[in-house]
Amino acid sequence: MYRYLLFYKPYNVLSQFTDQEFSRIKGSSGIPLEARGTLKDYISVPSVYPVGRLDQDSEGLLLLTNNGRLQHQLSDPQFQHPRTYWVQVERIPDEAALSQLRSGVVIHNYRTRPALVQRLLEEPPLPPRQPPVRFRKTVPTSWLEITLTEGRNRQVRRMTAAVGFPTLRLVRIAIAHLRVDGLEPGQWRELTSEELAPLHQL
Repeated sequence: MYRYLLFYKPYNVLSQFTDQEFSRIKGSSGIPLEARGTLKDYISVPSVYPVGRLDQDSEGLLLLTNNGRLQHQLSDPQFQHPRTYWVQVERIPDEAALSQLRSGVVIHNYRTRPALVQRLLEEPPLPPRQPPVRFRKTVPTSWLEITLTEGRNRQVRRMTAAVGFPTLRLVRIAIAHLRVDGLEPGQWRELTSEELAPLHQL
């Protein structure tokens, strides 16, 4: 039986069920270490795995399933499924910077695909991050909504840094038609039949 879960990954939690790096270092050094949070701390459903990933310092929506074919369809860049993020950045990007992000920026000799980017006029309705973001009191911040059709390593952070506006907080709010609405950090739920229908059409 296939299972499909939506999970709101908190900050400082790995997108995997075991911290293999922690186990390796602990086993080789004998030095007491503090384990990082993993999906196992929140999800007890067996044999499901995340579709794609979110970095440890990013938050938001993860889809988990035991349907290997769907995992491939949603993870493979050739299928170009959209992923939407709310991104808090240092300072206030001007139209030139937004235009660069929309048309693609060069990161490590790779030009990113065109993206949908808009500056949010108000701070989005997100729960406070734990621990809170460290601000510089003399530097303003702003929020962007960015939709990508690819998911390279730390791509959003590298994109905003490339145009001069470092990312302070990154929250994925949507994967294709699936949204994080109704979940709090650390919570998960099964997909509804209405949410599943478009996935079965892939």
